[in-house]
Parts: sequence; structure tokens; C-alpha cells
Amino acid sequence: MHIPEYARPLIRSALPTVPSSRQVGALDCCLCDEPFGERAVVPLGPRPDAGLFACRPCLTRLVARARRARDASVVQDAERAAAESAAWLPVRERHLARMDGVREAAEAVAGLARGDGVEALRVAWLLISLESAYTWVPDAPEPPASVDREDPEMRDEAFRLDLAMISAREAVAERLAYHLINEVQPVDPEMCEEYECPEGCSGRHDSSHIDCGPDAVYEDLAEHGITVEPPEPEPLGPLLAALLGRAGADGEARSPLPAVEEPAAAVLAHCGVDADDADVLLSAAAVGLVVDAWREGPLEAIRAAGDGPSDGQVLAQSADLYHRARAALAAAEDDGPEALRAFAAVASAVDLPWAGGTCFTLRSVSGSAAEFVRHVEDRVRFTAELMRAQGWRAGLLHRAGSAVLKEPAHFGMPGWQGVVASAMDRLAVLDRSGAPGAMADLVEVRTALLEAPDRLGVEALDWLCGRVALGGPPGAEPGGPAGTA
Repeated sequence: MHIPEYARPLIRSALPTVPSSRQVGALDCCLCDEPFGERAVVPLGPRPDAGLFACRPCLTRLVARARRARDASVVQDAERAAAESAAWLPVRERHLARMDGVREAAEAVAGLARGDGVEALRVAWLLISLESAYTWVPDAPEPPASVDREDPEMRDEAFRLDLAMISAREAVAERLAYHLINEVQPVDPEMCEEYECPEGCSGRHDSSHIDCGPDAVYEDLAEHGITVEPPEPEPLGPLLAALLGRAGADGEARSPLPAVEEPAAAVLAHCGVDADDADVLLSAAAVGLVVDAWREGPLEAIRAAGDGPSDGQVLAQSADLYHRARAALAAAEDDGPEALRAFAAVASAVDLPWAGGTCFTLRSVSGSAAEFVRHVEDRVRFTAELMRAQGWRAGLLHRAGSAVLKEPAHFGMPGWQGVVASAMDRLAVLDRSGAPGAMADLVEVRTALLEAPDRLGVEALDWLCGRVALGGPPGAEPGGPAGTA
């Protein structure tokens, strides 16, 4: 006779504590204590020939009783689980709603902190009240045993809340840091000149103006007695290592770079650019760095894609990067070639929105941006290595020579003034009734084009690029010897 597992506990509980000799000898049933007679004997163990024995009717009765108890327990468990679930759902929904409310508040605080419509002190109080609300969010409630303990929605909502709090804290910290600097430090016109601020700047600056470079923090900490070793420079890519003659695992220079100062100066002179004019040379070198490291190469394939940037977005970003390249090249004279990393960090950033008020990022394009990032980093490293090997001026001459051959009419080059003059003549006779608001005052348009085209905004630049010539497509004439970096 088969005895199901669920009936065994009930059968064990019905067995006698001290069996009689007849029960042990398989003469009497250990359950009803009646002689077996003609009834079948069912051994209960521990062995078929030794232990206790029961009759089939007794066992059948106990199995049926255990089955009824089991079925009743299942019904009771289902009813209990349903009741626990009904009580758990409101608790869960309340906790999710509280986390969701604090997350939305954190996103709102971050938005206010990034803008300038709320004064800094009020932003600080907003963070304090937000932190209080976050502290009052209770720990995740424990679900009852009958409910699945894995709750992806609650876990994901907690993760989103933590991310929103991090973003809010970062936005408020940045706002207050620059607010404190501007409040404590008096207005310094020389600082505006260093940051190349637009005309009429109030002397107040934020993170879009100040860039200390990648290594300044280590020097600042050293002033407070804290020593942190800066990271080692990134290893050179295979192509750049070959160009620099660095073959083999020992990393020693096998062959020096060819001298570039004299031929580059001759190219500049031939193109009408005075290499002895420090300001003109620095501007041309900045253009060359932007064109070589950013605008040509992988960016062309990205622009050709259906979700690539528009002409206005490229013009705004290249103008912004020109200013950053100029500042980084100028800093490299005193701080060394490592100062160029500040430019490379922005030029190769795939998650940073481009200039001109656009939301476009390289991460948003369908193709991979890895090749683009490697291209930017390799070109910037080449310039840094050239400066180390032959001096700061040689690095400027090399990139300036590239600029006059590839983009003589790029923003920042002497030829840009002629491009702007031609564009303004064309605009003077165009119907601008449907143009963006930034195009209303042609005097301001001309000033912005000459100083910082990205100030006009991408919408206005796209409108302009569709109606007037602003330098033509980048990189149309590659120029320069093959294999240069």
C-alpha cells in the first residue's frame, strides 16, 4: 500500500508510545489493536520484517483524514495569502508614491539650481528641505511571507530617487560654489579678458566660463597639505605611437619627430599669416586643433547619418571649442602640454550637450562614438608630444599650418571677417519676416558672428546656414601631407 508523504505525520502521531509484543510480532494492528486475522498486514518500518504493522482499513482511514486536513489547509493558506496581499498593496503603493514625490521634488530643485531665476540662498534652502523630505522616506516595508519578496518596481523607483538626489546635490553645489566665488571675489576685468567673456560681461562667472584643467585640483590640494598623485597620461594609440617612432615595449623614442617649426612658418608666410604675431598664431593654432582633432575624420560620418548634427549645431560647437582650444593652448605655454587635456575632455565628451542651446549629444547618434573619441584623443596627444619634443611654439605652428591649408575662412581665422561681411550683405536684402528672434537686429548678429557665433543659438545658425554661405562644408579640401596627425 502506498502511503503519501502528507499522511505520514498523522500516522506517526497515531502510533502507540509503547507497542505490545503482539503488535511488534505482527499479530495485532498497532493502530486499532485488533488481530489481523485475514486482513492484509502493512509494514510501517523501519524494516519490512521488523518494527510496527498496521491493517489496510486503519491506514486508509488515516490517509483520507490527512487528505481532508491538507485540502482545508490549502484553502486556508490561499485565503490568508489573499488577505495579506490585499493589506500589502496599499502599503506598497503609499511607499512608491512617497518615493515618487520626493524624486519629482529633487528633479525640480535641480532644474531651479541650474537656472538663474531663483536666488542662491533660496536654492540652498530648497536643498535643505529636499534633504529633510528624503530623510523622512522610510525604509522599504517588508512584504508578508505569502508575497514575492522580489519587487523590481520598488527597487527601480528607489534607484531613480537616489539618482535624482545626486543630480540635485550636484546642481546646488555647483550653483553655490560659483555664487560664493562671485560674492567674495571682487569684479576683475582682467579675469573677464582671460575667460574671453562677451562684451558687457558683469564680471560674474559660472562653470561655462571657468575651466581649471584636469590637474589643477591636485595642486590645490597640495596647498592644504594633501598629496594625491595625478593619474598617468593615457597610453598612445598604435597610429600615434608609430608617428612618434615609439616602437617596442620599452617605450623609448626610436626616431625624433621631424622638425616642423621652419616648414610650418614658411606655409603660414605663404598664406599671408604672420607667425610672429603671437595673437594671430594662437588663434590659427586653436582653429587647427579644432579642425584636426574634432571637425574632420569620424565627425564627417556622424554628420552624414540621418540623426547627425545640423550645420548650425556644428558651427555653434566648433565656435565654442575654438575658445576652449585657444585657452588650453595659451595655458600650455606655462603649465605644459598637459593643459591640452582640458580641451580634449570637452571635445571628446559624448554625453555633453553641444553649444548654442541644443540638446544634441554624440551619444544620441545611431553609430558608435568610440572611433570619434579615439580620434580626438590621438590628435591632441600628438600636439602635446610635439610640444614636449620641440617646444610650445612648434606645436602652435604645426596646428596653425594645418588651419591655413584646410580652413582659412573658419571662425577665428583672418578670413572669417570676409565671410561675415559677405553674409551680412546677403542678409541685408533677405526677407527675415519668418526668421528666429535672434536675427532681428543685424548689428547684434554681426557682432555675435565675429565674436562667438554660438551666442546666436542653433535655431538662428541653422536659419543662417540655409540662406547664406558661412565658410562652406568643413574639411572639403583635406590639405596637408598624408599621415599627418
